[in-house]
Amino acid sequence: MTRDDSQDCPPDGDTSAGRRGLGRGSPWPVAVPAMVVLTAVMVWAVLAQRSAVPGLLGPDQLTVLDSVVAVIALALVPFLWSRHPVAVVLGLTVLAAVSPVATPAATAGTLQVARWFPLRTAVLVAVAGVGAHAVQALWRPAALPWGWWLLCDVAVHAALLGWGAFWQARAQVLRDLRERARRAETDRGKALTEARAAERNRIAAEMHDALGHRLSLLAATAGAVEFRPDAPPEQLAAAAGRVRTGAADALEDLRQLVRLLRDGSDRLAPPPTLADIRGLVDAARSVGTSIDLDLPDGPADDGPPPAVATAAYRVVQEGLTNARRHAPGAAVRVAVTTRADEVVVTVADDGPARPESGTPGTGLVGLRERVELLGGTLDASRSPTGFLLGARIPWR
Repeated sequence: MTRDDSQDCPPDGDTSAGRRGLGRGSPWPVAVPAMVVLTAVMVWAVLAQRSAVPGLLGPDQLTVLDSVVAVIALALVPFLWSRHPVAVVLGLTVLAAVSPVATPAATAGTLQVARWFPLRTAVLVAVAGVGAHAVQALWRPAALPWGWWLLCDVAVHAALLGWGAFWQARAQVLRDLRERARRAETDRGKALTEARAAERNRIAAEMHDALGHRLSLLAATAGAVEFRPDAPPEQLAAAAGRVRTGAADALEDLRQLVRLLRDGSDRLAPPPTLADIRGLVDAARSVGTSIDLDLPDGPADDGPPPAVATAAYRVVQEGLTNARRHAPGAAVRVAVTTRADEVVVTVADDGPARPESGTPGTGLVGLRERVELLGGTLDASRSPTGFLLGARIPWR
């Protein structure tokens, strides 16, 4: 498995041991053994010199001091990943001023602070480390002159600060990228869900309009047969044929709806045009509805866009359906006017006044939404002679 480097850096304000040393990407398996090896090498190098501090400590006393400092430094190394690593690093810095055997642990602590904490805190810790090593070089024998020693120590701590800041920035970038990817995936899922819901609502609205109209024709035809059972056989046969054809068409629409909802596709039948309104009116006339149609002829390629033509067709369809349902036997007038910048549709009947309703029907609500989405207006109200359904739909 590859290591998740973004887990090396905890969220802002989180300094818990679980995030720093016990979670995924923990530095314990590498850092602690490395500190033990480096400290052991440093102890060996210091003890091998058998040096002394003239006027202060002899070789044996200095050996004891370095051994004690090494044990304390190794004991403090695991606490670099505790809740208070800055205090631990400062303690190691004090030990580094006493003995060079604490230098590996103190420099590792500076790097640790640079990785986890703001730059201001890391700079203060680095300055303390430089000061501690300057003090060490003042009273302990060094391989370089004090000035060069101090210059090298400043360069080392500056490199530690840069390295730690780079790791912290890299971890932050990785966290931001992963968060952005998760957010993009979530947003994409929401967009797909919303698009699917909107498409299914559109399919449901189309099927409501188509099925409602077909079923109202079937009801009107069946009602005529029931009302006139003594009609001539050829009329009864024609009515039965219309019922059979209408039922087959309604069943096919229902099958298409189920197939679309099951497959999740959006393949509907071709949208109706203004010319299809004549067939809609002829089907309504076949069941005995008296309809006066005013639909000018025109070239198909100079008509309104498909969305506008479909909306006009649905207005006529809803008006005829409501007239058969609420005013059976009433005469209906349908007028469709195509102007330079809009289509005007009116469906009026001379049926009796209809009872008031608290809320409009589902068909009118969906129809109003369809028209308004195209920038038009829909009016459904009583007229002096009956009921009027009118729509203005812009298209230029």
